[in-house]
Amino acid sequence: MDSSTGGQLNLDPGRQAAAQIARKKVLAAYSSATKNSESGTPNDPSHLKDQSFDSKINSESWKRYHSAWQNYYQKYYNDYYSNAAREYIAKERLRDARAQAEEEEIVYALAKAGRGNSNKTGLKLPQISAYQSSDNRGGKLRQAIRKKATDNAKKSRRFRKFIPVIAGLTVTLTILFLQYNRLIFAPIMAYVSPGNAPASSIEALDPTITQTVSSDPRLIIPKLNIDVPIRFNVGLGDIYDAMNNGVAHYRINGASAYPGEIGNFIITGHSAGDVYTANPYKYIFSGLERLEDGDLIYVNYESVRYTYRVTKKEVVEPTNVAALVVQTDKPLITLVTCTPLGTSRYRLLVTGEQISPVYDEAERAEQSANEATIITDDGSLELPSNEPSFFERIWNFLTGQ
Repeated sequence: MDSSTGGQLNLDPGRQAAAQIARKKVLAAYSSATKNSESGTPNDPSHLKDQSFDSKINSESWKRYHSAWQNYYQKYYNDYYSNAAREYIAKERLRDARAQAEEEEIVYALAKAGRGNSNKTGLKLPQISAYQSSDNRGGKLRQAIRKKATDNAKKSRRFRKFIPVIAGLTVTLTILFLQYNRLIFAPIMAYVSPGNAPASSIEALDPTITQTVSSDPRLIIPKLNIDVPIRFNVGLGDIYDAMNNGVAHYRINGASAYPGEIGNFIITGHSAGDVYTANPYKYIFSGLERLEDGDLIYVNYESVRYTYRVTKKEVVEPTNVAALVVQTDKPLITLVTCTPLGTSRYRLLVTGEQISPVYDEAERAEQSANEATIITDDGSLELPSNEPSFFERIWNFLTGQ
């Protein structure tokens, strides 16, 4: 063992006492053997058998030898333990210095991140200053930080138990929102301006006066603050694209009139859609249920404004397309949308009669089968509906529809 390398200090008094007793016994035995060898005592035949034993060694020489050995032993271990103690003290000082530096960095970070008189650890800045100025600031600060970390760990463990439940609820609520958000927003939008014009900016006009207006075809409903473009000459396959850009002229055999013609002039539009879609007209007919008998509807068509007065409202099945075919000698308008709000379960039909211009000389609408959709009896034809819901989009994607 090299005393210059140092080691762990061992100050066990029991072991020292045992070593001292052992040394005394060895010394006594060696002295006795020396005397016997000098006197030739027959009790110890070693003087006869082991000639290598030095008979000149006496007790005094042994004592000097043992004292020299003991002094060397004591000096060696004194150096060994001294080096070990110095190394231990140096390590402890280095560790204390590092701990103090870390504590000072933590205190600085806490003081910098704190707001007002507190910080994220719950310690107040005056308390931190007190820890810095006191002799035992390191221990107290470590205890405070350790206690705070332990409390946070306990809270974190308790919180982790609810992570699966929270994750499940989050996923469920997200799916429900994607599917049913229109049930929430459609009733709200029914009382908010659904068109592009500012609220309450559209005023009713004198229905007895025929006005010359822009050639841009538009539907105007002052009560609902609706002023929206009408898409004419739209095929059945393009009806949904047209409804995403306003409202659409819907034509079927027996109900394919244009404004001013005797017959049923049909306009269809959305009443609800998902709040996260970009269609600006998804709520355009959300307030259609608020129309009552006597309310006015205006249609601008070919630079003429046509005025209609509401006469009837009814709710029909989506497949009851024949409800739009009516025998009449008057120009009529029928607005079609989905109901109840936020669903496509039924269709709401709002019918009005033209009161301006006068229609005594109005032409009767006559279209051939290739100009309008033919009504069939197999129920395959349905009235236009709202935008597909979240699950309907997924189903259409999977089925390629």
